[in-house]
Amino acid sequence: MAFDYGKKRVGLAVTDPLKLIANTLETIPTKTVFDFVKKYCNAEEVEAFAVGYPYAHGHSENAVAKDIDKFILKLQELFPGKPVHKIDESFTSKIASHTLLMSGVNKKERQNKGNIDAISANLILQTYLELHAS
Repeated sequence: MAFDYGKKRVGLAVTDPLKLIANTLETIPTKTVFDFVKKYCNAEEVEAFAVGYPYAHGHSENAVAKDIDKFILKLQELFPGKPVHKIDESFTSKIASHTLLMSGVNKKERQNKGNIDAISANLILQTYLELHAS
C-alpha cells in the first residue's frame, strides 16, 4: 500500500497480488487515514507500506517532511510487522497533473487535488514495485 501524504488529504494506492501493477485506491481526509488503513488491512493482505517522501536534493528540508516522519512513526506503531519504505516523491504531482491532462480529463477534474493525490500515490507505489522487483 502506498501513500501520498498531505496535511488535508492522503492519496492511496495498492497493487495486485503478483505485485505487477499499481492501482489507485482513493483519496481520503488525513484525519481518517489510520482508521481506513486498519479496516483495509483487516480485509486485504498488505505486505508493506510505501510512503512518498520529499527528499531535499540539495535544498532545505521540505516543510511537510516532519509531518510525514510523524505519519511514518504512527504507521510503524500501529503495524509493527509491516515494513515502511520511504520513496522519493519528487515531481509526482507534476507527473500526475500531466497524466490527467493527457488522458483527456476535463479542467475541473484536473484541478481536483484529490485526483492528483491518488495518481501520485499510484506513481509512488509503481516506483516502489520497480525498485523491489525480484
